[in-house]
Amino acid sequence: MRVLMADDERVLADMVAEGLRRLSMAVDVVYDGDSALERLAVNRYDVAVLDRDMPGQSGDEVCRWIAGSTTGTRVLLLTAAAGIRQRVEGLGLGADDYLTKPFAFAELVARLQALSRRSTPALPPVLEQDGLVLDVTRHTATRDGMPLSLSPKEYAVLHVLMRAGGRVVSAEDLLEQAWDEHADPFTNTVRTTVMTLRRKLGDPPVIHTVPRVGYRLGA
Repeated sequence: MRVLMADDERVLADMVAEGLRRLSMAVDVVYDGDSALERLAVNRYDVAVLDRDMPGQSGDEVCRWIAGSTTGTRVLLLTAAAGIRQRVEGLGLGADDYLTKPFAFAELVARLQALSRRSTPALPPVLEQDGLVLDVTRHTATRDGMPLSLSPKEYAVLHVLMRAGGRVVSAEDLLEQAWDEHADPFTNTVRTTVMTLRRKLGDPPVIHTVPRVGYRLGA
């Protein structure tokens, strides 16, 4: 999952982003609405977490922009206002969900995972293929019943490949979906991560390289 975290409370935004990265999510962080719109114009995000009261363009204005676009990005609004009127107002802007501050990190994660499942077609929280089982809610992975010890990036790459359902995924798409904006597109980070992931998955190999195209998961 790729997430845009937009909140002018820098400590909160950075702490949330760090926690989400530990769960194998790719997170870009901005602290104002103008920067949020700039990122949304050039990157594809599964979910945007927007504080309603940001400097520059407000979270409400960014939400309206997303709702009127064709990005497919889901919106989770954050606010300190807990009243029913404010919640109804926020959802009326086109937001998919609403969370009041202060919030529990576990609830934020659960809501993000629920929003990410609202893709087309909808994906189950547990993915299975060729003996591999990926439980996104519990953040676990097994092969033939044996637990796999994967780094956050290895887990994210496996998640992308399993979501593809056997289709070929290019290195560029892996980089976009599993890494944040600070990843260098000219490095061999994708190839290296796939190589270590392939080794951890063991034999028989299930990740196959399609020359000059990308990678495919399948027996």
